[in-house]
Amino acid sequence: MDDRTPVLIGAAQRTWKGAGENGPSPLEMVALVSRAVEADAGLPDGALRGIDGLGVVGFTVDAPGALAELPVPRLTNPPASLAAALGASPSWARYTHMGGNSPQHLVNVICERIAKGESDMVLTVGAEFLGSVMRRLSKGGGFEGWGDDGAYDAPERVGDPRAGVTPHEDAHGLGMPVNMYPMFENALRFRDGRSLEAHQQRLGQLFAPFTRVAAANPYAWFPIARSAEDLVEVGPDNRMISFPYPKYLNAIMQVDQAAGVLITSLKKARELGVAEDRFVFLHGCADAADLWFPLDRQNYHSSPAMRLTGQHALEMAGIGAEDLTHIDLYSCFPSAVQVGAESLGLALDDPRGLTVTGGLPYFGGPGNNYSLHAIAELVHRLRGRPGAWGLSTANGWFLTKQSTGVYSATPPARPFERQDPAVMQRQIDSLAHPHVTETPDGDATIETYTVVHARNGYRMGIVIGRDSDGRRFVANTPREESILREMEQTEQIGRPGVVRRAEDGRRNLFTPG
Repeated sequence: MDDRTPVLIGAAQRTWKGAGENGPSPLEMVALVSRAVEADAGLPDGALRGIDGLGVVGFTVDAPGALAELPVPRLTNPPASLAAALGASPSWARYTHMGGNSPQHLVNVICERIAKGESDMVLTVGAEFLGSVMRRLSKGGGFEGWGDDGAYDAPERVGDPRAGVTPHEDAHGLGMPVNMYPMFENALRFRDGRSLEAHQQRLGQLFAPFTRVAAANPYAWFPIARSAEDLVEVGPDNRMISFPYPKYLNAIMQVDQAAGVLITSLKKARELGVAEDRFVFLHGCADAADLWFPLDRQNYHSSPAMRLTGQHALEMAGIGAEDLTHIDLYSCFPSAVQVGAESLGLALDDPRGLTVTGGLPYFGGPGNNYSLHAIAELVHRLRGRPGAWGLSTANGWFLTKQSTGVYSATPPARPFERQDPAVMQRQIDSLAHPHVTETPDGDATIETYTVVHARNGYRMGIVIGRDSDGRRFVANTPREESILREMEQTEQIGRPGVVRRAEDGRRNLFTPG
């Protein structure tokens, strides 16, 4: 192997259940998991002082929107704060923009830097602490030691900073993942010609095995095995969130979890004396985004970016999907798993399973950092098992940003060379897609939809449709219970109606015919 071959030498996870107001601060969380990564690599205390690179996955409290309004002290520069806590002085330090693709994207970028000789020893970590935030706010607790009083300049960032939706899309409710992913789901059901009842059963059957993996995972936030029926039966503990997803089919971000990995060059790993049975290599990777805004998509039941990143990562590794031993498909909602599996040619009941953690609704959905937990789990499963292969997919925004990695303890046969993401992106951006109008008026039909619930009753209906000229639009429906109830009881895709500008002048209103 080339001395510049990137190698993952340490990986760790931590979960703080029940810590509540006594839980660690965000800085303490990433520092604790960093020390655990150091120990996992077999390195002595203080070895992380030698890192020359540091990547920190963006905390969700730093995301724009409602979370940014939470009255919580913040670190002005998490990489700088963590470097100081570790006694390190990395020349390259980055904080990611928002998106669940961030951990795998960060690993891909770091491995490229190491292969090019730009870095030699890079730590990447992330944490989510919305569980502690919400408990402290509900109980009037304080946040002593959480902020840094502006001790550092703003961090340098990595990733794509664009918002996931346009202001027009956001005004209609598309900016909430709990609203958008059900619209993918309904499109999948209609494409496959499945009834509402049969499709609900299928969703339960898809995610029940995920709960069993979570139940056996010591790091899982909800280690509870549930039946397929339990997952889809609506009740007091499993209320409908946005049709067709009750609570148990939604990612849960109110957790306290952290994960990290340490990546070095092969030469550096050997200089550090790391045992070679701890080596795991990134054999294949890819990064791309679908047409950025939801209304621009070719359809709502596929993802060209998922398909192309998966294909390229496997081809770069020199294997096929049939060669994989361990698989972790990003699982914020069932539609993401179905589109991901289809993109890779995997059956939904693949006997290898589609998660190594238990998935975001059951293992926990630690904000942008979930896939770093999947990577850490893959490192531990693959170590000392040459010939075994693992795949992790990571998804940001609304089936928008995709990053994929293929891992193995098998030494790579050729030098690591990451494809410039712009190559694949040009291919995706050139795909034909519908024309979008923000001001539809007249006859129209539903292309996909959802019904959004409040804790008590209905909140709104959201429709993506086509006008009589084939132009795509988004609209809300009248807040009439009879209309919203019918939208959950009978298939709506293809249903005609009329779309007009709403009285508020900001939104469109679709009235079913």
